[in-house]
Formats: sequence, structure tokens, C-alpha cells
Amino acid sequence: MRVNEIFYSLQGEGRFTGTPAIFVRFSGCNLRCDFCDTDHEHGVEMTEAEIVDSVCRYPSEHVILTGGEPTLQLTESFLEALSLAEKFIHIETNGTRRLDDSIAARIDWITVSPKFGIAPAIQRVDELKVVFDMDHPEHIARLDDVQATDGQCYYLQPCDRADADYNARNLAACISYIKTHPKWKLSLQTHKILNIR
Repeated sequence: MRVNEIFYSLQGEGRFTGTPAIFVRFSGCNLRCDFCDTDHEHGVEMTEAEIVDSVCRYPSEHVILTGGEPTLQLTESFLEALSLAEKFIHIETNGTRRLDDSIAARIDWITVSPKFGIAPAIQRVDELKVVFDMDHPEHIARLDDVQATDGQCYYLQPCDRADADYNARNLAACISYIKTHPKWKLSLQTHKILNIR
């Protein structure tokens, strides 16, 4: 498996904001989003056992498999090893790939962050976390039919374009949208606000 980094921090976004978690960032993605703020292209080859060993050095049970796009590399044997280590397995995915049912069954929580113009293909959504861009509000409307598994975890997260003026206006537009569409909740990238990883 090609891994960009493994680190321990607090989850900064969505349903588990503030939760101590071990992040396993896989290299590579099947999309090229212009707003992507993650350098995930580089990495080192690691065996599944090496990754699990690294994860088990930290005290949290919560493991977040992210990227890039983690579904490009997930295997049933890797997820089984994490389960045997008594880890809560959480993936963050763009949702463009359907998982084998045997793999999906071994994942405790699936956060799907669909990208502009691409409908999710994944079969299960525990948390829908959509990047909000005031220049593309139609993207949110197209996702109204996507149902989160528990029907409650719908988050809009303002797009960060590293432009203070744009970000301020976009945040205001996001809040306004949520107030008129109360199905959604606001998700902020609190790790950036706190200046942690």
C-alpha cells in the first residue's frame, strides 16, 4: 500500500470534530480538484502489517483512512487487521467508487465528500460532507436526493481558496444557505483554525 503519512491529531471536520484520531493518508486520487488542499501524491510503500503497527502506537481507537482517495487501496485483509486491533474504522472518500460489499461491511463510518458535478456511486453514506462554493450552488441542490444512512449527518463545509476576502463571503453565503435549507449543518475546518494537523 502506498501511504503519504500517518499522524495523530484531532478530527477537524464533520460529525467527529474534536475526536482524537489516527489519520492514515493514502497516496493518489482518481480526481483532480482545483481546491484540493492536501499534498497526497508522494508516499512510501508499506505493508498492511506495518500500517497497523504504526496505527497501534497511538492510544485512540478511532482510525481515519483518507487521502487522496483511500478506496483505491483498501483491502478486506487490511480492514480485518484493523478490526482485530479493536479500531473504529472511518473512511473519508469522494464516493465515486462503489466498494465490494465485503469491504463496506468492515467499515464503521463512511464520510462522503462528493466533488462538483459528480454524483456518489458508493453504496453507503453515513455522513455527507459537501464543500460549499458560492459560485456553484447548484452542486448542493443536485445532492438533495443523496441519503445519509442515519438521515441526520449532512454537512456543508465552506471551500477554502486561500483568499481571505473570498473565504469570508463564501462563509456568509454558506451560513445563509444552511439557514434556508435546515437539513444541513455547518462544518468548519477547525484544525486550520487551531493550527493543528
